[in-house]
Order: sequence, then structure tokens, then C-alpha cells
Amino acid sequence: MLNTSNNNTRKMIVIHGGHFSSLGGFYEEASNVLMKDTDWKVGTLDGFDDILYGGFGVIEGKEEIEIIWKESEKSKEDFGFNATLNSMKTKSDRENPSTQNSFNRN
Repeated sequence: MLNTSNNNTRKMIVIHGGHFSSLGGFYEEASNVLMKDTDWKVGTLDGFDDILYGGFGVIEGKEEIEIIWKESEKSKEDFGFNATLNSMKTKSDRENPSTQNSFNRN
């Protein structure tokens, strides 16, 4: 949801945590909200970071934005320590196969 009808000058972007429960679902929600009307979709956390810098999608250049994350507590539970660890491990393994055992939890 994109709301520019408020009186402040920031563009408000709303991510709904209730729309997803997996990282893939988050990427889909972020794509729907931030990249609508484009062919490019969010597929990694690095890609999400790139979008937040603006210049494509709904964030135009260096404009001020406000991101509202509804049901963020649900997302916090869905993406707690273990999900973060798994994401970091996958990224590390992909970029440097020699680190495959670096993120094993004791």
C-alpha cells in the first residue's frame, strides 16, 4: 500500500507482516509494494537494500520515505535468530563455498 495523501512530505510505504510468513513471501510483499508497475522483483535482502536507496520502483531518487511495518511482531517471530542465521549461511555458502561450516550452531 502506498499512501501519499498525508500532509507530511514523506512518502508512506506500508508492508503487511500478515501477508507472509517466509522470506520468499516477504520478497513477494516487498515487490508488490515497492516495485509495482515494474518487471523487476525483490529476490534477496541485498536487492531489498538496493531498492531502499531509491531511483526505481516507487521510491524516486533521494526522497524521504516512511516505512510502516504492520504486524511486525509476527514478522519478528517468523524471522527470528534461526531464520536470520539460515539466510546468512545461504548467502555465505553461495558467495564463498569454503565457509559452508562457518555458521553451524553448537
